[in-house]
Amino acid sequence: MALARVMSSAIALWLALSLPLAAHEVFPSILNLRADDGQIVMELDFSAEAIMAGIDLDGVEDTDAAENATDYDALRALDVQALADMWAGYYSTFAPNFTVLADGEPVALINVSIIVNDEIDPELARISTVTLSGDYAGDAETFQIGWAREYGTLVVRQNAIANAPFTGTVSEGDLTQPFLINGGTVLSGWQVFLDYIPAGFDHIIPLGLDHILFVLGLFFLAATVRPLLWQVTMFTLAHTVTLALGALGVVNIPASIVEPLIAASIVYVAVENVFTEGLNKWRPAIIFGFGLLHGLGFASVLGDYGLPEAAFIPALIGFNIGVEGGQLTVIAVAFLVSYAALRASRVAGMETMVVYGYILLALIFGALSILELPEFLNVYLVPFLLPLLVLSLLCAVCTAASSVGTAAYRQFVSIPASLTIAAVGIYWVIERVFF
Repeated sequence: MALARVMSSAIALWLALSLPLAAHEVFPSILNLRADDGQIVMELDFSAEAIMAGIDLDGVEDTDAAENATDYDALRALDVQALADMWAGYYSTFAPNFTVLADGEPVALINVSIIVNDEIDPELARISTVTLSGDYAGDAETFQIGWAREYGTLVVRQNAIANAPFTGTVSEGDLTQPFLINGGTVLSGWQVFLDYIPAGFDHIIPLGLDHILFVLGLFFLAATVRPLLWQVTMFTLAHTVTLALGALGVVNIPASIVEPLIAASIVYVAVENVFTEGLNKWRPAIIFGFGLLHGLGFASVLGDYGLPEAAFIPALIGFNIGVEGGQLTVIAVAFLVSYAALRASRVAGMETMVVYGYILLALIFGALSILELPEFLNVYLVPFLLPLLVLSLLCAVCTAASSVGTAAYRQFVSIPASLTIAAVGIYWVIERVFF
């Protein structure tokens, strides 16, 4: 038993040291465009350093977790003029990966200028604004916008149009639907609803590591459904309220306040898991309060995407459903991996088979982490392979150490995992307050 506790602690420590420890540095790029008399002018707000460094922004939450992080950091350290000069030379590489079609015909774009915003914390992503222009056939009726998958999500906004301007998103290397140059292209409420569901889901998986850890903190409180159901219900109700209020502009609290408090909420739920077994009378109320904070975080992300005025409610509901889908996916995966460890003691003679099963599962997760996976799996699965590998090992130790399923699960899985989550949360509190 003592050896099992040491193994569980060592595995949890490995996970804590292996998790990426930064959050929310990569944001969607924003394209504002206007067109008149055969000329289109666009202003693109984006991270020039990330694109020039060759970072795959499709599924990367923070540049520190990317393969080309060193190149990004070197570019981030450049002064404004040096970065502008670098972009001028890089534009010929960027241009083929950015598409503007007028009635299906490509529009040749000119790099007009770049403005680099350098008045921000050097630890944060620096947003640059590139102005592009191009000529198109004067009788053209529609535009389509697209760019490379590795550039991440692009929000497209049609400006200076009084007649129903277009707002949409581009990801996965797709093009926007054709929209009218002179305005009048408004997505239906159903289209907007469907368009914003993946945006909400992506904010949890794979981009929302802090929200994922908070939800796992709820999951590891107890090995029964009722406490989890209470907590998830309170959390959902609360973040739905502040997501709506934040999106409407009724509540607006700076990220410098919200983000450290979100990190502190992660620490609280994880630490309470260690000292409290089961759902106490105050936990649901506290989770509701923390849900209000997380809703403000969701609202800030939704603000980056923008909400179409003509379909505000469908967009808000779609984004929230996407967020819920991401959270429920996290819980479902954690439950599926943990289920056998909880049930092994109820079937005589199954413990050894379950232990070997978990070891095999850990080997599979480890092998997947080093294989070249299809694009979809690479984005949505790879960021979680190490945590799943570690959870599998913890469950193996749990099953081997004791025949009392629930008690052993708490001792060898819930507590080590919660301590790991708390350690990451403490790091984030310090980082977000002092750095």
